[in-house]
Amino acid sequence: MSQVLAAAQAVLQRLGAPLAPKPIGLVLGSGLSSLADELEARVTIPYRDIPGFPPPAVPGHAGMLHVGSLEGVPVVCLAGRVHLYEGHPMDAVVLGVRLLAELGCPAVLLTNAAGGITSEMSPGDLMLIQDHLNLTGHNPLVGVHDGRGPRFLDLSCAYDRNLRELARRSARDVGVRLGQGIYAGLLGPSYETPAEVRMLAAFGANAVGMSTVCEVIALRQLGVRVGAISVITNYAAGRTDRALDHGEVEQIAGQARGKLSALVTRWVKLIAEKAR
Repeated sequence: MSQVLAAAQAVLQRLGAPLAPKPIGLVLGSGLSSLADELEARVTIPYRDIPGFPPPAVPGHAGMLHVGSLEGVPVVCLAGRVHLYEGHPMDAVVLGVRLLAELGCPAVLLTNAAGGITSEMSPGDLMLIQDHLNLTGHNPLVGVHDGRGPRFLDLSCAYDRNLRELARRSARDVGVRLGQGIYAGLLGPSYETPAEVRMLAAFGANAVGMSTVCEVIALRQLGVRVGAISVITNYAAGRTDRALDHGEVEQIAGQARGKLSALVTRWVKLIAEKAR
C-alpha cells in the first residue's frame, strides 16, 4: 500500500492540478499503446518517473501514464504493462491498476493481445471478455491482508455485467463487430503447445494470453468495476502451421487500432453518461 500511495502522490504532483473526479481507467496491452494518442489535453508521465513502477521491457508496451480526456470524459491511461514472466514480483505487476483505483477510477477498461483458440476467433477480431481462467499459478491477494477489500474475494462476476452491455452497445453504435468469450491467462513467456491449446478449448476458453487476470483480481478486491477486450492477434498453436511470432502480434494489434479506438471511445462516453 505504501508503494501505491507514493506512486499516486508522484502523479498528482507531476500534474500540478487536481485530478478530475471519477476518471475512467484504461490499460493498453501489446501493440495497443497508440490508442493514448486519442486523448485530449494529455499529460504524459513515463513509468520511470513514478516511484516503484518498473518500466516494461517487452516490445509494444510504451511504459507511459497519460492523463487526459476522451470526448470530454476524464481518463487515466496506462500505456503498457509489466508481466510476471519478466521476473517482476506480483506487487509490481498490479501496481498500475492499484494506482488507478487510488486515483479514484470507479471503472477500469483493460485491453490485451490474445491468441484465438476457437474457430470463431481469428486475427483482427475483438473479443469482449465475459470471464477468465486464471492459470498463471499466481494471485495478487496472496500474502498479508492489509484490510482493504475482502480477504476472500467473490469473483462470480469479475467482469461487470453493465459494462459488458455498454461495450456491446458501443460496438453496435460504431459499427464494429465484437465477439465475446472466455480468456485464459497463462504465465508465459513461451507460447502454448498445441496440446495445451486443445486442453484450454476443452476448458471452455476462447482466447489465451499472458496478462490481465491478476489485474482484474486486484481491481475487484478494491471495488473497481472491470471491463476488458482482447484483440485476437494470432491463431493459437495448432490452429495454423505458421510459427508464432511477437512481431506479428504487434502488427495485427496495430491494424486493429482504429476499430478498438472507436469502440473504447464510445464505451467511455456511455459509461460516463450512465453514471450521471
